[in-house]
Amino acid sequence: MATYSSTHCSPYYSSSFRSSTSQNRHAQFVNVSSIPKHPPPKSFSQQVQTCPISNVVRMQEGPVTTKLNPIREEPPIEKLKEGLLSAACPQERIDGSGFDFQNSESTVSITVVGASGDLAKKKIFPALFALYYEDCLPKHFTAYGYARSKMTDVELRNMVSKTLSCRIDKRENCSEKMEEFLKRCFYHSGQYDRLQDFAELDKKLGEQEAGRVSNRLFYLSIPPNVFIDVVGCASFSASSANGWTRVIVEKPFGCDSESSAALTRGLKQYLNEDQIFRIDHYLGKELVENLSVLRFSNLVFEPLWSRQYIRNVQIIFSEDFGTEGRGGYFDQYGIIRDIMQNHLLQILALFAMETPVSCDGKDIRNEKVKVLCSMRPIQLDNVVIGQYKRHTKGSITYPGYTDDKTVSKDSLTPTFAAAALFIDNARWDGVPFLMKAGKALHTKRTEPGEAIYLKINNKVPGLGMRLDQSMLNLHYAARYSKEIPDAYERLLLDAMEGERRLFIRSDELDAAWALFTPLLKELEEKKIIPEYYPYGSRGPIGAHYLAAGYNVRWGDLGLE
Repeated sequence: MATYSSTHCSPYYSSSFRSSTSQNRHAQFVNVSSIPKHPPPKSFSQQVQTCPISNVVRMQEGPVTTKLNPIREEPPIEKLKEGLLSAACPQERIDGSGFDFQNSESTVSITVVGASGDLAKKKIFPALFALYYEDCLPKHFTAYGYARSKMTDVELRNMVSKTLSCRIDKRENCSEKMEEFLKRCFYHSGQYDRLQDFAELDKKLGEQEAGRVSNRLFYLSIPPNVFIDVVGCASFSASSANGWTRVIVEKPFGCDSESSAALTRGLKQYLNEDQIFRIDHYLGKELVENLSVLRFSNLVFEPLWSRQYIRNVQIIFSEDFGTEGRGGYFDQYGIIRDIMQNHLLQILALFAMETPVSCDGKDIRNEKVKVLCSMRPIQLDNVVIGQYKRHTKGSITYPGYTDDKTVSKDSLTPTFAAAALFIDNARWDGVPFLMKAGKALHTKRTEPGEAIYLKINNKVPGLGMRLDQSMLNLHYAARYSKEIPDAYERLLLDAMEGERRLFIRSDELDAAWALFTPLLKELEEKKIIPEYYPYGSRGPIGAHYLAAGYNVRWGDLGLE
């Protein structure tokens, strides 16, 4: 279950976002609580000298007032609103390279490197089929699987067909569409570090492209230790000769600032920054995208989106299952690297950024970088870590983290973390951003699906003056009959179109690691012992004390 929630708990207004997915059984909330205005900030920790983007800190006191001048450009918020409301549909857009999806002389070849893995089978190929089913892919496209496993085209198609499904609202031609899609899927077996194998792949791609302008997208669904080998071989032996070549890179993007920088340097030996699409699938989720639309296209929210009306912001991720099946992988990273440093921090940056000049990916990512560079170093006193332990409930015994055979018995890797973060700029000075992420937490009740809620106070009808709280809600399933696309569908389509706003830029990645690397090193060097919590519980008690220190109650506690 996946859930997003944002709650304004002031006496005057309240709103929330929620989303659920029963397959994933994890929940995430973005909670925002508000109280009357903070006093003007006395000081700010200016970190401009370490930030690659200038003008990180904007000094202001109270709301900004602007004298109207008829010859001035319209405010950025108006431009952004106009851009949001007039966005073209995918079939109508032409990316920055001039690639037109309707151009019969162009092709798109999508090579999934690591095609035999779970991510390719369960997410990437199903997402490609969903795009094909919705007629979002160009007329001439080919999907190639590439991996070390020996497999034929037929075997790949049989493997992929087991994970494909059709949209709820268009099932009448499902089998026909599947057959058409599978005919466009091929497989090539090869090593990740052999130029000859990629040259053979290039020959096969060329046969399918049939002399048209070739545009090639490589999706690296492989461990990061072979990223550079694959990119080097693909660059020399299988890149497009007359179109664009792009590479989607899956996380983890390193494990600290040093390793992340080394990975970036390695990739840039063969690729330009504009060719690298670092994917964080959370940025492609419908409600995460809707954060910016809600804020910037509904002008009632933007004046309230600051320390003057918001008391705290909570970003919460929870799973009611442990690391079953992937304990060995998880033990190398832990919950902070796996969830907080990327997914949750990206949502924070989107939520807290200043109004971008436009909807262009460069402008949006510039504002996100400014937020990350303005963040105060994370103090150990503002962090709680935990690890789930064995717990028996009724007749069922749930294993502890170290009961996993692939995990060391003395492992200190956290499966839970909570932290208080601060942004030292005028908009958010003094407002705690509380993050919480954990595995094997208490089971959530079934959520109602993706929704936006707005709570308001109103008078109860009658002669007296009695107030009541009412909820206005936009429940997606009730309002829209169309099924919500998976995040991978949106991100794959954006990569093909050259739209970069939902992908992570290298300076953005550097700023994110600069924030968390000192904390991670301190935890590991001091061998901080995590607080143990029973499988299926609410997590470590310390997390509640952390929130209470800021006079806050975790927003997910009221969802039982």
